[in-house]
Amino acid sequence: MIVLLLYVFIFVVAFFLVTKVIAKATTRDFTSLKTVTFGDESAVRPNRAASVISILTLFLLWGMFTGSTLLPKFLHAPGPFEGLATFEYTAEAPGQGSDTATVSVMVHPIDQSVDAPEVDPGEGWAKNDSATVGVWRSGLIRVDGNDEFGRDEGAEVVAVNGQPISPGGEVITDFGRIGMSPKGTLNFEPNQGWQMEPIWLPAPEAVVARVVEIASEGFRGSTLWEHLGYSLFRVIVGFLCGAIVGIPLGYAMGLSDWFRGWFDPIVEFMRPVPPLALIPLVIIWAGIGEVGKIILLFLAALWIMAIAARSGVSGVRISKVHAAYSLGASKWQIMRYVIIPNSLPDIFTGARVAMGVCWGTVVAAELVAAEKGAGMMIMVASKFQNTDIVIMGIILIGIIGFGIDMLMRWAERLLVPWKGKG
Repeated sequence: MIVLLLYVFIFVVAFFLVTKVIAKATTRDFTSLKTVTFGDESAVRPNRAASVISILTLFLLWGMFTGSTLLPKFLHAPGPFEGLATFEYTAEAPGQGSDTATVSVMVHPIDQSVDAPEVDPGEGWAKNDSATVGVWRSGLIRVDGNDEFGRDEGAEVVAVNGQPISPGGEVITDFGRIGMSPKGTLNFEPNQGWQMEPIWLPAPEAVVARVVEIASEGFRGSTLWEHLGYSLFRVIVGFLCGAIVGIPLGYAMGLSDWFRGWFDPIVEFMRPVPPLALIPLVIIWAGIGEVGKIILLFLAALWIMAIAARSGVSGVRISKVHAAYSLGASKWQIMRYVIIPNSLPDIFTGARVAMGVCWGTVVAAELVAAEKGAGMMIMVASKFQNTDIVIMGIILIGIIGFGIDMLMRWAERLLVPWKGKG
């Protein structure tokens, strides 16, 4: 919730600074001179400043809540308590009255091993104690371990720092929470702060270091580029196979009522079925090798491309077809010069969607069964709780997916320059 509120705050501040302050001080382009912009897609362009600030905000929040060394310490969110924590406990023993002793707990980084601090036992029957606890961890503290009278003699802790405590209760101190188990043993849990434990979310520099390490040394016998290359190869081959079959199928469904009636139930039935649901069936039919993965990606792209091509044909303006017929065009010429050019924008839109689905599907397929690939890296790393490798894989998958989408947008602008021009 804190992260969300901080993100919303940064968004609102950046919005007003960029759109209300900076924009007024800069020269506007011709788009800003349009009399009607709301609802006109041609008037909406990505605000580059907003994109840069958005990315920087994500990395800022990531660094703040992981204690990144890339940020100055005053930007860090409150971290877990680390250092020496002390508290007093009061114990009572039958026939001995009550006595008070001090417990010193050294809270240390979890990747370090430290010795418990040396303390003077004191003169009462309740002796001073010491212990160690790792940050983000908790530990039982047997305060009666060195007392002259322990639980076996009926002694019990009745207060912590002067506050009464009983089994199941707790006392909050400046250093953390002190609870009592049902058996009367104290449990110390240091303050965890707002930062995330590295096992859940490592700092950005830890992920970068892991990228450099795997890029130079490899992972499970293959280099990083081999893993990513295998995933990309599977996606491209599966997508191309789906497009080669799906586009002609979509054209046939858009131009022939027979083909539409025959294949429409099949396409509409398979369209909502998630590709991941087909993994067990594909493994049974084709095994866990490359053929099975490509078949799965083929099925993921097939229905999307068929629907995109069908939608493109159905969206061609009939006035253009009538105009071509009136000029003496044949069916092949209408297909070549009217239907295909006017359906290409929808096909490219479907291709972008299909590539995104294929990229997500191949990662999931590699999670199930693969010796190489980005999904395999994530799966293996998760088993050993190597969160930095998992995040590294997610970031690389996102970057490659974004790059593929940008490449297809560029190809669309190059091959379909007439899109949106009537």
